[in-house]
Amino acid sequence: MFQGSLLDSTDESGPRPLSSARRTQLAHGAWVDVLPGWIPAADALFERLLTSVPWRAERRRMYDRVVDVPRLLSFYDEAEELPDPVLDEAKAALDDHYTDELGEPFRTAGLCLYRDGRDSVAWHGDRTGRGATHDTMVAILSVGTPRSLLLRPRGGGPTMRHELGHGDLIVMGGSCQRTWEHAIPKSTHAKGSRISIQFRPRGVR
Repeated sequence: MFQGSLLDSTDESGPRPLSSARRTQLAHGAWVDVLPGWIPAADALFERLLTSVPWRAERRRMYDRVVDVPRLLSFYDEAEELPDPVLDEAKAALDDHYTDELGEPFRTAGLCLYRDGRDSVAWHGDRTGRGATHDTMVAILSVGTPRSLLLRPRGGGPTMRHELGHGDLIVMGGSCQRTWEHAIPKSTHAKGSRISIQFRPRGVR
């Protein structure tokens, strides 16, 4: 069950200006930008993505066994059409704001559906490909019921928490994928589903 936000607008005028994002400098050359409520009418976007995206379950090897990935997934490569025009607008706005700093546009979109509080993702950095050796950016748009995104220095340390849903944006930049980790922990308090859309440059997963 999804619980909509009472603050969610029916305005479809497009993303808010990214100049309003609040940047926090982290250790080791990492940083995060956060902009609550970046996308208007985010709950309507959630409902559209829930029904239009070809969600799939995956299984992955963990140590000596194969286990279910605790969330549903979908991936749109750079040659593929995104599943909703609002995501095209979001990507265009991210490119316009961050391309000079990043040095290239965002190319791909990975979507995750956290169906309830039992779905999660363990501590990790997006270090497959260039993210393992180069500074990069990952922009995450969250729609649906808020869930906690945790950040900590790689290998452990003080943890930062961001509650993300209903159109909130977080952008992780600099060395963040190499020197920090992020996670969505399981929750006994989540009362609905959340979809995250991760925009990444080419060669970063």
